[in-house]
Amino acid sequence: MIRAVPFLDEDSITAAVEAAKWALIHSAINHSLIGKVYVGTESNPYAVKPIASKVVQVLDIGERLGEGIQGVDAIDTEFACKAATSMIKDAVSLVSYDKSNVQFAMVIGTDNSQSFPRDSPSGELDFFVGFGAVAFIIGKYDVIAEVEGWYSVTSDTADFWRRDGQRYPSHGGRFTGEPAYFKHIVKAASKIMEKMNLKPSDIQYFVCHQPNIPFPVRAARILGFKEDQYLPGLQAGKFGNIYAGSSPLGLASVLDVAKPYERILLVSYGSGAGSDAYVFVTTPQIIDKRFRTEKFNVRYQAENKFLHYINYDTYRRFKEGI
Repeated sequence: MIRAVPFLDEDSITAAVEAAKWALIHSAINHSLIGKVYVGTESNPYAVKPIASKVVQVLDIGERLGEGIQGVDAIDTEFACKAATSMIKDAVSLVSYDKSNVQFAMVIGTDNSQSFPRDSPSGELDFFVGFGAVAFIIGKYDVIAEVEGWYSVTSDTADFWRRDGQRYPSHGGRFTGEPAYFKHIVKAASKIMEKMNLKPSDIQYFVCHQPNIPFPVRAARILGFKEDQYLPGLQAGKFGNIYAGSSPLGLASVLDVAKPYERILLVSYGSGAGSDAYVFVTTPQIIDKRFRTEKFNVRYQAENKFLHYINYDTYRRFKEGI
């Protein structure tokens, strides 16, 4: 399993800014038209200081008001690995409300995923954690995919947590599977398909949260999806689990290859616990805009010739940062 690792001076802020920049390039939307920025994360380097404001400042998002002030709303959100996907429905609702005067909103999932060293209790996570960010721009005009519907589920499930003052998260071992991950993803996916009268055969691509490789494969098979439906979005083996960016990364990789009028089912999972299920349908614009970032798409980042592999000690130093 290959995982993305930050350099010493990189963190979830660095990744969020980079992803947002590429989202603006891909969309060809003027940065001043973004009226809201959501950043979902569980690895903000600051206990009190948002990532979203830094994204806004660095990329000059929103209306320039002078003296370093931007006319834009920006907020960080938290719900473990579904911190970003939970905001997609909020962004859709905001841009659809005429009186909001928000033409476009940006949703970013970013994490430098944390873990105890692998020889420590709960250190199993250290075999899977990654680093990265994914950004989407939500609007009503010139879209590459439309949201057909969504459904969310929530419960108080203690499968994964990090107490105040703790450096690394702990988890409930085998209880992170059946009572947590699978129960929520299967229920959310089943319910949205029921509400929208869809069968697995009506869906071309299935993407779900990817804490590792076996879990999403098993979830897909439980729901009745085949390899050609779930493998294009399965990226954990190339980047690791990037927490709030995990299922968004799978969606991005599918959007890199999907044809117009294909249906995508996205189901996130966040410990604590909950899932967001979305159904998207691609539009002809997906072909027209793909060329803008095809030299830096998901596949390129996973397979480019500049990849450099490091040993475990270097990996741990880089994860801790400067």
